[in-house]
Amino acid sequence: MEHWKELYKSRTMTADEAVKLIHSGNRVVLGHAVGEPCHLVDAMVHNAAAYQDVEIVHMVAMGKSEYCKPEYKGHFRHNSIFTGGPTRKAVESGQADFTPCFFFEVPKLFHTTLPVDVALISVTPPDETGMCSLGVSVDYTYAAAKAAKLVIAQVNAKMPRTYGTRLSVSDIDVFVPFDEPVLVLPAPKIGAVEEAIGRYCASLIEDGDTLQLGIGAIPDAVLRFLKDKKDLGIHSETFSDGVVDLAEAGVINNQRKSLHPGKFVSTMMMGTQRLYDFVDNNPDVELYPVDYSNHPNVIARNDHMVSINSAIQVDLMGQVNAETIGTRQFSGIGGQVDYVRGAAMAEHGKSIIAMPATTKGTSKIVAKLDDGAVVTTSRCDVDYVVTEFGIAALRGMTLRQRARRLIAVAHPDHRPALIQAFEARFHEQFD
Repeated sequence: MEHWKELYKSRTMTADEAVKLIHSGNRVVLGHAVGEPCHLVDAMVHNAAAYQDVEIVHMVAMGKSEYCKPEYKGHFRHNSIFTGGPTRKAVESGQADFTPCFFFEVPKLFHTTLPVDVALISVTPPDETGMCSLGVSVDYTYAAAKAAKLVIAQVNAKMPRTYGTRLSVSDIDVFVPFDEPVLVLPAPKIGAVEEAIGRYCASLIEDGDTLQLGIGAIPDAVLRFLKDKKDLGIHSETFSDGVVDLAEAGVINNQRKSLHPGKFVSTMMMGTQRLYDFVDNNPDVELYPVDYSNHPNVIARNDHMVSINSAIQVDLMGQVNAETIGTRQFSGIGGQVDYVRGAAMAEHGKSIIAMPATTKGTSKIVAKLDDGAVVTTSRCDVDYVVTEFGIAALRGMTLRQRARRLIAVAHPDHRPALIQAFEARFHEQFD
């Protein structure tokens, strides 16, 4: 028997046994997003009475996040890097914390201000050489595993095996074999507004461009209007099912990429089983740690890089709030600034902030950001802002020019108020 097989066997135990190795006061980093080891997390929460002040660090929480429930106060405290549905209320109520951070810098935190005691991760079964894939979540999960004093891995045969980054059996302290379906993100609904935004964004994309696309209705709508493009590439923090359609149609083939030609490059992914089947054992798909994939200097090595991200509000100066509703932390920074800056540094690069002009009847283009709202992406970084009413090109524009262009893509119902704010600020008539 090879050495790694002996090591694997000697380090294998049940989830209930494994979580007893977590101690009060530990900082525990969970595998990210759909890479969360749900079986391990369930066992940890079930063992809550044995812990005091265990800090749970996670970014996009796709699992149940039961450690955020009020009844676990004192046992667990969540430290969120990107709040979402399961964790937002805990942050808002003060039971959980939020740490602002660029996505590409999260691994650095694990060696500085957020040293890791325990990493709970998901991996595939070892291959014939004793190497495990991190599947659909390499991002900061790899860094957490490398930095942690104790690495507990759920070995899940249903996790897609991806290329680019792996861990050896010797990197992992405890193995818990347990197969369960990988968390899925259902396909979003695309309406007329998203289609209009997608059409405008697609008009800014040229043959041979390399794309960063997030997840959700707008990125998928953009992909719908790229079917007549040629030789597109992917270098993105994540991608979802819409990319598979264009890959199968030959539109996305990565052939003209200046960095990693021929390869889909990402750090994580979220989608349906169709996406997971596409990336499983696909040598054309490579996942890298986020401090590589999202580093602006690396992104900038892609000529003709185009990034597409969204926002909650954009003010008339071009400042982008992509994460708060007033003082309420709604989401997080994620990789938006990583890619906006990387695309800006790339030869022929473009960055796009794409969003509906309104939400629930309220304008998302505003005279000034709401009280307490944060600036995620600065006015100096913003390139294009796109709504269903058109494209506002802001780079190199004066404040007057920016305001005029943003008003032009605001919802018509809200333009009079914005024009009034323009005239009061700039002491000139808007015509």
